Amino acid sequence: MNRIATIATKSLRLLPRATIILMLLAVPVLAMPMMRADTGNRIEAPPHKNRSVGFVLLISLQRG
Repeated sequence: MNRIATIATKSLRLLPRATIILMLLAVPVLAMPMMRADTGNRIEAPPHKNRSVGFVLLISLQRG
């Protein structure tokens, strides 16, 4: 009986730590659907600027 009681007390001591660790691991997973639902705030890349004219000008100046 003593052995069962020690196993039970060790398990009860471990339970709060395990609960906290599982909650910390579950928070990012549960937060993802909320982040995906908000499509109004998008960060997009700036438009690509055409720089080929400067390159052609540079090459023609080097030849001249």
